[in-house]
Amino acid sequence: MNRALAAHLAFCALTSGLMSFIVTCVATWKALGFGAGFLGDWLAAWALAWPIAFAVIATAGPAVRRRVNGWFGLAGG
Repeated sequence: MNRALAAHLAFCALTSGLMSFIVTCVATWKALGFGAGFLGDWLAAWALAWPIAFAVIATAGPAVRRRVNGWFGLAGG
């Protein structure tokens, strides 16, 4: 694996992990409240959401980056 691909995948893993961690926390809290089973329910939701978020960012991310770069007149747009 070349360094550019490794960097892209690391970025995708960290970004998707952080975003899904926060979003599933808020969604679980909103749906169920902070009850006795909150932590387990939240982590189960996160375990489901993280791989999905990773796949979306890994596949759609480059196209989104090119589009945004184009909007702002940056290289790679």
